[in-house]
Parts: sequence; structure tokens; C-alpha cells
Amino acid sequence: MVNTAPLVMRLVGSSIKIAHRAGHIIRDVMCRGDLGIVEKGKDDLQTEADRSAQRCIVASLSKQFPNVTIIGEEGPSDLNVPDDWLITESNTEFLEKHKCPETLADLKESDVVIWVDPLDGTSEYTQGFLERVTVLIGIAINDRAVGGVIHQPYYKAETGDIGRTIWGLKGCGTGGIAPVKPPSDRFLVTTTRSHSNGIVQSALDALAPDEVLRVGGAGYKVLQLLEGKAHAYVFASAGCKKWDTCAPEAVLEANGGTLTDMLGRHYRYGKDVSFPNSSGVLGTVAGVSHDDVLSKIPETVKQAMNVA
Repeated sequence: MVNTAPLVMRLVGSSIKIAHRAGHIIRDVMCRGDLGIVEKGKDDLQTEADRSAQRCIVASLSKQFPNVTIIGEEGPSDLNVPDDWLITESNTEFLEKHKCPETLADLKESDVVIWVDPLDGTSEYTQGFLERVTVLIGIAINDRAVGGVIHQPYYKAETGDIGRTIWGLKGCGTGGIAPVKPPSDRFLVTTTRSHSNGIVQSALDALAPDEVLRVGGAGYKVLQLLEGKAHAYVFASAGCKKWDTCAPEAVLEANGGTLTDMLGRHYRYGKDVSFPNSSGVLGTVAGVSHDDVLSKIPETVKQAMNVA
């Protein structure tokens, strides 16, 4: 079944397993106590967990899909990894229960670009906001985000289990989460915790939300939308990159939501695109009009974001 499944289904099924293993690595690094923090730039940290999780993800995907382009936040990775980091199997439940969308059934590995953020929310990780940490594996076909996996290593289920893995594939749906509609009598927005500025605040003020949730991590913000904790994800800044949004965009849109830049344009995720999301991020949950939210964004904000 695994070997005969269409490529995109194998990619998602394998990414579910691989992201789960990367989550274990992230928890193991935290348990050892030495995070090995390196400053890549202003407000841009990297830890041993980022580096090791990416090695696990890229080595495993490269082993299974040698002709796929993989772009990871932490740059080129040493693919000589411990045997127990190398995941070579797929999630059979996903493959057995779900049918490949016809539009994605006939793909070659060379058509695929995978965007990897091995630890989205590194600042949250180092500061103890652990539930906000996610592992992101996004699958792009012909420049568009079509599939994605969001793994929460520190999610605590009612059963007592630690960690959960959410997947999305356009035309197939989502799994690993039971989406909840946000309240109908209030308008809630999620935005950045640590990268705000005047333009970001202008966009928020124009929407006049009843409550603003300020949290780190693009993956976690999209999960807030799916959990009914917010109607919109608003970030009028160039602060995130393609590996931050590819998987969240695919998961959100597979569930009927929308994720674009602040001018309503979808980002391109081809192998030759620039990494920064220079025109910000606007996400809306299913049932919320993306166009209506866009129409409330001030022209001054849109002009500041119109750099792509």
C-alpha cells in the first residue's frame, strides 16, 4: 500500500511520522538541559533542538524521496544521523483512510518543494512557552502550498499523552484535530508576541477586535484558528519566512480557511523564491470572509506591505 500510494500521499504520510520523531528529539534536548543556543541575528535564536530536529527531518525525507527539493530554516544539514533518527516508514492509517485528490495524483518528485521549520517558536522554546512550539513540514507543488504537517511536541491530551500531529492536504481535508468554530458574538485576532511595531498595531486597530492574542510561532497561531480561539491571524510585518507559513497555509486552507499576504496574494513556494514573507501574513478561519477582513486593512498598511 505504501509504495503504490500516490507521491503526495506518501509525502504527507511520511511527514506525519517524521515530525513526530522530530518532536521527541526536541523534548530530549530540553530534558538534557543544555539547549546550545546560538544567535543567528537580532531576535533570531537557534538551539541544538533546531539543528538536531532538522537533521532528522531532512535525512529522513531525503532517504525516502531523493529527488525532492528540501529547504530548511537551519540551512544545509549533516545527513549522517543516528539510526533511530532516520524514519523510513509512513503513517499507514493516513494512507488507508484517505484518497488522493485527482489534481495531485500524477506528480514527480521534481515537482515538489518541501519547506521545513524544525522548531517554529524557538524563542517560546527557550522561554518556557512550550505548548506554542511546533514542527512544520510544508509540501509545495507548482509554487503553491498544498500539504502540511504541524506537530506540537508539548501538547497535553486529555488521555495524558504528550504531543499531537495535525495534517492537511488540499482536496483531502485535515486530521489530528477536531476544528472548532470561533464564537459568533466576538471577533478575536491572534498576532505576534515579540515582533510588533506601528504598522502591525495599525492593522490590528483597524480591525477593532474584541480581544488580541499575542503569541509566538506561525504554526501555533494557525492552530488557534482551527481551535476556534481566533477568527484571524494578522501580522503586518516582514518578520516570517516561507518555512514558517507553507505548512500552516496548507493545513488552514485544507480546512476551508485562507492564508495570504496583507494584500490578499498567496505566497509562492517554488525552489527559487526568496525566503522572507515580505508582505506580511493574513489568515482567516473557515466561515470568516477573508475579503471582508482585507477590506478593513488601512491603505497605509497595504502600501507599507506592497514590496513583493
